[in-house]
Amino acid sequence: MSYGTDLADAMRQAGVLAGKILKGAKPADLPVQQVVKVGLVINLKTAETLGLTVPLTLSGRADEVIE
Repeated sequence: MSYGTDLADAMRQAGVLAGKILKGAKPADLPVQQVVKVGLVINLKTAETLGLTVPLTLSGRADEVIE
């Protein structure tokens, strides 16, 4: 199970900031931004190998379930 930032969203935000800098904005004047989109990925095969049971309510809320 993994819960963390969405790398595609983080790269998109980095591109937006790079674009602003290339257009002349001073990096010191740009606000610090945190990634707001996070994702939950559950690997059911690994959970089964470890003898763990993942509740249906948790797997239902996951962004990605690896069977």
